[in-house]
Formats: sequence, C-alpha cells, structure tokens
Amino acid sequence: MREKKVTINNLLEMKRKGEKIAMVTAYDYHTAVLADRAGMDVVLIGDSLGMTMLGYESTLPVTMNEMIIFSKAVTRGCKRPLVVGDMPYMTYQVSIDDAMRNAGRFMSEAGTDAIKLEGGKHMAKTVEALVKVGIPVMGHIGLTPQSMAMLGGFKVQGKTAQAAVDLLDDAIALENAGSFFILLELVPSVISKVISERLTIPTVSIGSGPDCDGQLLIFHDLVGLFEAFTPKHVK
Repeated sequence: MREKKVTINNLLEMKRKGEKIAMVTAYDYHTAVLADRAGMDVVLIGDSLGMTMLGYESTLPVTMNEMIIFSKAVTRGCKRPLVVGDMPYMTYQVSIDDAMRNAGRFMSEAGTDAIKLEGGKHMAKTVEALVKVGIPVMGHIGLTPQSMAMLGGFKVQGKTAQAAVDLLDDAIALENAGSFFILLELVPSVISKVISERLTIPTVSIGSGPDCDGQLLIFHDLVGLFEAFTPKHVK
C-alpha cells in the first residue's frame, strides 16, 4: 500500500499500470480516518451528505457552507487519500465566476485536493477555467443527481445509441478541458468500458460495471446505514 499522500500523478500511473483505484465517500472526521486506515486512494465528500447526514430528500438543498463544514472534518481525518469536494447545486452552473469562487473555497477553507462537478460538454469551459487557475477538477457524467428531474429520476443512462455517443463525447470534452478523473454513474458497463479505454485519464464507476479504472461506493450504502435505499451495485 502506498504510504505517501496520493496525487493526481499517482492515479494516472495506476491507470497506465492497470491498477484499480479504490474510492469511497466520507462526511465526518471518524469516517475519514477509517477510509484513511483502509488504504483508500480517493475520498469524495459528496453532496450526498444532504441525504445521508442531514436528512434532505435530495442533494439539491445542500449549501456551500454545509459542504465546507463537513469537508473541514474530512480533510483533518484523511492523510493518505486524495480528497475531492463535491460542488453543490447552483454553485457553479450560473457563471464561471461563481464556479471559481466556490471551488476556491473548497481548496482554501476546507483544504481539499480537488473538486467535482456534474455535467459534460456544456461544462467544459468551466472546467477549463478552473484548471487554468490551479484547481483540479473531477468530472461526473451519466446519472447526475443534481439534474435527475430532467433525466427522469434515478435510472440507468446511455441506453440508446445516441445517448451512448453523447456520453463518450461528454467524457472526451471533459478530458480535453483538463479534468483529471471522471465519475461514470449508472452507465451501461459496455459503454463505460468503451469510455475508459478511450480516455487517457482514469474513470471511476458507481453502478457502471467493473471495467472502469476504479470503483466508488457511498460509505453509508457500504455499511448499511442508509435504510431508505440500497443500490444494486452495493455487495
């Protein structure tokens, strides 16, 4: 197990070598310590904390201030994993200036190593702007919970040929914009395999099959603490 702090270059090297990337969410100090001791490569402070920690019915009500409070706790507990802060709803979609301001808060106030945002081609300019000012960006395509009303709820994406092509185009656009990592959520495994083979940056699956470069699980799903819903990909 790598003892030093995991870096973006380490993740790229793991993809080149065919080594799987282990990723989990954490929302508090003690969970972060557990993830650290377990040897996780990446820890995501997901806006899913709105549902798992705050009792919201979706991720949409989560605010930046709430994310910062939880993120500070997680970064204090994580010594080895690369820590990613999840940009909440409407903190980056309105303008690039908003995105830079709020992403900067994750880095400067909470001490995260990177941020994650949802969206494909239409977010490429935002990703590029963030990367240019030194903020590493993880992309997120497929089922994007902040847009689930438009996507018809929690269901598999990319089932049609055109939808599959669109997902590949989204992934390529994010890589070209400077993303270092892409989360594929509820994408058919055959499509996630094609995307993973096409990109030079790593991909991580949440319900998208075994052929991505890594797997992400929600901590509360993993240990059975979130009783409202248990995803099929949690075993």
